[in-house]
Amino acid sequence: MSLKNVNTVLATTCVLFSFYLAVSFILTPETSTPGFGLPTWPAGDGGGFLNVKGNRELAMGLGMGVLLVTGQRRALGWVVLMVAAAPFGDMITVLTHHGSLSAAFGIHGLTSAFIAATGLLILRETSKARKAPAPAPAAQPA
Repeated sequence: MSLKNVNTVLATTCVLFSFYLAVSFILTPETSTPGFGLPTWPAGDGGGFLNVKGNRELAMGLGMGVLLVTGQRRALGWVVLMVAAAPFGDMITVLTHHGSLSAAFGIHGLTSAFIAATGLLILRETSKARKAPAPAPAAQPA
């Protein structure tokens, strides 16, 4: 299997997982939130912030998905790499709010690492294509 095929599978996984999280946090935040790693459920109308997380996941998934479907591989690599900042931020949030260490590192940290690795692999794939020399023009008979 070529690097491009592996990267396509990895990027598709990132897109589909973003959509899964989006649907989960928008439609059923009460079942999705306990696995996030924070120690308490939001008070009052704080549950609305869970929909915000779902909307963020949806936007990230759509951005990556559009670039994947349209074949914009280099831009996809950069966007996937950028998307790794979201689960990294989630990890920091869980840690700073005295949440679960295992969720912070095991869920959010590993997710961030997986997404960053995927972005870097796509960038590696596309940098090889950009550095390939152009074919020499065919010689004209005299």
